[in-house]
Amino acid sequence: MSKTRVGVYPGTFDPITNGHTDIIQRATHIVDHLIVGVARNEGKGPLFTTEERLEMVRDEVAAMNTNGTTVEVRAFETLLMHFAVDSGASLIIRGLRAVSDFEYEFQMAGMNARLNPNVETVFLMAADRHQFISSRFVKEVGRLGGDIRHFVSPRVAETLSARFNLEADAGDGSKRVQTR
Repeated sequence: MSKTRVGVYPGTFDPITNGHTDIIQRATHIVDHLIVGVARNEGKGPLFTTEERLEMVRDEVAAMNTNGTTVEVRAFETLLMHFAVDSGASLIIRGLRAVSDFEYEFQMAGMNARLNPNVETVFLMAADRHQFISSRFVKEVGRLGGDIRHFVSPRVAETLSARFNLEADAGDGSKRVQTR
C-alpha cells in the first residue's frame, strides 16, 4: 500500500490570482492531497478578511480540474512548518515568479529544512504568462481603475470590483475597477 503524499501550498492569497491557481493546478500533479494554507497575516494589512480569502480560494479550487487530487483550503496562523507537520504534509509547495523571489524562498527553504528535515520544499516556476502577476500589483491596478481581467478569474475580479466600489462610495477617491 502506497503512502499518500500530502503537500501544503501556503500564501496570503489577497486576492488569489491566476498565478496562484496555476501553481495549485500544477501541484495536483505531484501530490495526492493538497492543502492550500491561507495565512492569517494581519501584519500584511490584507484587503480581505481571512474568511473572505478562504471563500475566494475555495471558489477557485471548486472551478478547477484537480486531476483526482483532493484539495483542501484552510487558514493557519502558526509557523508554516508547524502547519505542515500538523497537516501531515511531507512537501511544501512554493511558486517562484522571478529571480528576485529566489533569494527569499531559498533562505526560507533552508530555515524550514533546519526546523524539520523530513519536510521538503518544492519550487514550481510560474508559467511565463503569470511571472509578473502579484496580488499587490493586482490590487494596485484594480484600485486605480485598471483592467485586471487577465490577472484574476472573473469571480475574483467581481469581488475586487465590489470592494473597490465600496471604498469609492466611502469617499476615499478610489477609481472603479474594470471587470468587463
